[in-house]
Amino acid sequence: MDDATSFSHAPADGVTNLSRRGLLKGGGAMIIGFSLSSPAKAQVARGAKAGPPDYQAVDTWIAIHADNTATIYTGKCELGQGNQTGLLQVAAEELDFGMHQVRTIRLDTNITPDQQATSSSSSIHRGAPALRAAAAQARQELLARAAVKLSVQPGSLTVRDGVVSVKGENNFRAVTYGELLGDKPFNVKYTGVAPLKPASQYRLVGQRPPRVDIPEKAAGKYTHMQHLRVPGMLHGRVVLPRGQRGFGVGAQPVSVDESSIAHIAGAKVIRRGDFVGVVAEREWDAVKAARDLKVVWREGPDLGTNATVHERMRKDKTVDTQIASKGDPAGMMQKAAFVRGSSYFCPYQAHVPFAPNCALADPTGEQLVIRSSTQDVYSSRAQVAEVLDIAPEKVRLQYFEGSGTFGRSCYEDATQAAAIMATATGKPVRVQYMRWDEHGWDNYGPAHLAEVRAGVDEQGNIIAYEYDGWQHGWTITSTVSDSARAKPGAERASGSGSILVNPISTGSMYKIANRRVTSHAAPMANYLRGAALRSPLDLSFAFASEQTMDELATALKMDPLEFRRRNIGDERWLDVLNAAAKTANWRPKVMGAELSSAEVVTGRGIALGTHHVSYGAAVAEIEVNKRTGVIVAKRLYGAMDCGLTVNPALVENQMVGQMTQSTSRVLKEEVTFDNKGVTSLDWSTYQVLRMAEHPEIVPVVVQRLEEPSTGAGEEVMGATAAAIANAFFDATGHRMRQFPMTPERVKAVLNGRPT
Repeated sequence: MDDATSFSHAPADGVTNLSRRGLLKGGGAMIIGFSLSSPAKAQVARGAKAGPPDYQAVDTWIAIHADNTATIYTGKCELGQGNQTGLLQVAAEELDFGMHQVRTIRLDTNITPDQQATSSSSSIHRGAPALRAAAAQARQELLARAAVKLSVQPGSLTVRDGVVSVKGENNFRAVTYGELLGDKPFNVKYTGVAPLKPASQYRLVGQRPPRVDIPEKAAGKYTHMQHLRVPGMLHGRVVLPRGQRGFGVGAQPVSVDESSIAHIAGAKVIRRGDFVGVVAEREWDAVKAARDLKVVWREGPDLGTNATVHERMRKDKTVDTQIASKGDPAGMMQKAAFVRGSSYFCPYQAHVPFAPNCALADPTGEQLVIRSSTQDVYSSRAQVAEVLDIAPEKVRLQYFEGSGTFGRSCYEDATQAAAIMATATGKPVRVQYMRWDEHGWDNYGPAHLAEVRAGVDEQGNIIAYEYDGWQHGWTITSTVSDSARAKPGAERASGSGSILVNPISTGSMYKIANRRVTSHAAPMANYLRGAALRSPLDLSFAFASEQTMDELATALKMDPLEFRRRNIGDERWLDVLNAAAKTANWRPKVMGAELSSAEVVTGRGIALGTHHVSYGAAVAEIEVNKRTGVIVAKRLYGAMDCGLTVNPALVENQMVGQMTQSTSRVLKEEVTFDNKGVTSLDWSTYQVLRMAEHPEIVPVVVQRLEEPSTGAGEEVMGATAAAIANAFFDATGHRMRQFPMTPERVKAVLNGRPT
């Protein structure tokens, strides 16, 4: 995968004389694959000490090799979303390289820059600008060197595939980037003032080169975290009660009977604070030891149940924040021709990656080397250092892709557990979570309660809107960290934007002169652990808000598409709405006006929604079996505007994944618990969409080459959930106020019973 064929051997003066046909032949012969291993010489030198490297140095981002290829260093990890391909496109575009000439390496705290977490749809939105600026600075420096080499002014040079030539000369003279710099540092600071290529000159950005990580994955040669092994390693397992207790109680052992695993040869108990783990030479022995170890756990206060959590949130003392406040919505409700609103109930939902989280820690060198699937290698390094009470520079984190997570699952728990066990034993230790621990001790997407009211005048204009949302905070630590330090879990400050109602998804896309959005944040104590989950809470916001919009349209006897068009206040929202509707061949109608007495009925719904700053719209076509209560999402149409789309194929792929996951979450997924702890500990008790239930999905990208790139990893999920809910009303004439929209809840609603 790392072999390359260079253009030719350079003559003594370093200038290559090629015919144009020879140049094209040489360019076509150069093949570079995606590589997360086999570092080049420059990379080995970079890895000699702990990072992060200097953010303002061009060498931190780019290494030019003698074979006229480049290694591009990024701080955003490949989670399966294809961002490594997109980031390579950005860098290659500014450098005037071809995609066949660039590669990247895995994230590593001794080598790659610190660009913070790969989360919040940030890879292109926040990760690409620095890379683009560094590449532009690198190109400027390379052209300056080429001008000296060719004895011309920089303005008379042109570049194609890393070959710099003089414009308009009959005697074609050229020099390659590799000949100018090959495997030597730039030693140049990037200032951010080097001119960026205008969109009108893009050759790669906006195109659809294939993902660079897929060939190895398709061939079964890609090394995922769960595949990794090193010589002499031990296997470890974390020991936890089945199903987490309330936050703040954690997993506190009252007693541990180490003699209870004496029958398992070589198995040992590892303790640090309240942390309990086991290690053994064979993995099955570690599994048995974790199963057989007798531990008495401290019980916490009554947790309630998933059926009562919303009532408790409403009663709790909360920190209330006005997210949006303008006009007099309460007063204008009195003047409205129609007012509609209700309460909506949204569950805890889990990350539950298909392969439980895994990490491997090796203490045998100068640094504790940890391989894990963390989404933020530098933050993970700092957390390990804190747990072990050592300097962060003593820890080296290397990223290996896991089975997908999109949010804060148990990857930090596995990372810290491996570090604790490796430090205690002096040997490499591989820790993988068991399924019941991954399900039961996840950092769940928090439950949410919404109360929405909105009013319209007789012409169909929204004149008042109120949204009250209840949820609790998010944790900033892992269960392992809390246990190892014997401290109660820490919660993000109540003012953090992450735990507040999102003002974007709660009516902001509409022209509403009188609007109030209030977030009621409950303390996290004795709720379940909460943290980021893909499109955090946005399914809940859109599920409530966009159903209210449809109810207003129905009251007006107006088509819901036309109602939204009338009230949208931003052209970009209107464009995604129209794109989704056009693709779905939307037929104007009043929702629920064509009900059928058949056992299986169909419906269509439309909705808007997003996560951060992009624009999303969706249309859903569903079937409802009124006898069984089963909803089947048949077809989904999504449209997204994320500004400049670097690679439309990547965004389309992301949209398919988002809309599939939203379907699963709105129809099936719910964490269940009783007064003692979580009870949904496997795939039977925590249902997800099966492959056979995958809807047909048609994604549409609204390209805007002159706009900044914004997030594309989460921004159509809320719209999808709301569109499915609106389609249910169209099919049945009934509203679902709670998701997941399970068969039991569907039958209850159709029979007029409360859910």
